[in-house]
Amino acid sequence: IFSKSMEKQPKHLFKLSPSSLNLFIDCPRCFWLQVVKKVKRPDGAFPSLPSGMDKVLKEHFDRFMEQGTLPPELHTNGLSHYKLFDDKDLLKVWRNNLQGIKYLDVSTNILLHGAVDNILVKGKKLIILDYKTRGYPVKEDTHEHYLLQMYLYAYLLEKNGYEVEDYAYLLFYYPNRVLETGEVVFDTHLKKIAVDPQEGENIFKKAITILQRDEPPRPSNECKYCVWAREMSGE
Repeated sequence: IFSKSMEKQPKHLFKLSPSSLNLFIDCPRCFWLQVVKKVKRPDGAFPSLPSGMDKVLKEHFDRFMEQGTLPPELHTNGLSHYKLFDDKDLLKVWRNNLQGIKYLDVSTNILLHGAVDNILVKGKKLIILDYKTRGYPVKEDTHEHYLLQMYLYAYLLEKNGYEVEDYAYLLFYYPNRVLETGEVVFDTHLKKIAVDPQEGENIFKKAITILQRDEPPRPSNECKYCVWAREMSGE
């Protein structure tokens, strides 16, 4: 996936991901401080269930991939004509949070990377498939929180020479009930969303412009962290 010329590039100046670019959308100042000055927002408690679910879901899908079939969550939703991406070694890299799918902007030496959950294949085109664990059923606008992430994944795949469909799938899992034997039953909701790699590129380039500034953007009245910092400093 990576060319020899890319392997010889010097250490990147900054390393960005979908989560850091979501921070850029939320507050350019907090983004600049985190990436340039390594000053992060205070971390809250992070539940371990999503990480555990992510692991078992990947194992679940890989068992079907090795059999050349699809799990029922997809097969019964009209996707039987697709197949799961079966390059195990490459998928292992693409899933790794420290590696992922990479693209280096050589003009600034800023690296963008993202770790996917899975990939579907339709002919010569790839389709992003991402798992999401929730505590409650999906709302009408739930998928909107993940659009930028999907745009960036599509952009990264295209920059690495792959053809990508103009849509992706979000597969939501949420608890339904507990059986008498103690097993938790999850329901699923498959959501097809349009993806636009150009939108991912636009956000990436706007973020690069912010990072090239010598000083951070002004605090935002819409950002609770900026408001808190201003109040603590007595400004």
